[in-house]
Amino acid sequence: MRIEVLSIDDCPNSRIAIGEAEAALASLGLSEIHVIERRVTSHEEAMATAFAGSPTVLVDGVDVIPGTVPTGSLACRLYRTETGTTGYPSRAQIIAAIRAHSGTRESPVR
Repeated sequence: MRIEVLSIDDCPNSRIAIGEAEAALASLGLSEIHVIERRVTSHEEAMATAFAGSPTVLVDGVDVIPGTVPTGSLACRLYRTETGTTGYPSRAQIIAAIRAHSGTRESPVR
């Protein structure tokens, strides 16, 4: 499994998103999977990925928020979470995406 956080330079929420992704993996017993941080520096690069604003968290290339459409815009992103609107996905949202990707409601297959 590959977990990536795509962000633009100076994104104030990319470190938080990385921390939430790492915590999500740890809570699922998947601490051996490393979160990859990737900078998006051009519109072309954004269009070539699933980038939907900074930060974008991907599980094997799929956005953690179902139905998200890549924008190609080098801008900040807002997330609706269970606690309100933030600039990064919640740990629960990332866990749900990992579980959905693995096809299980329990810990994902390694």
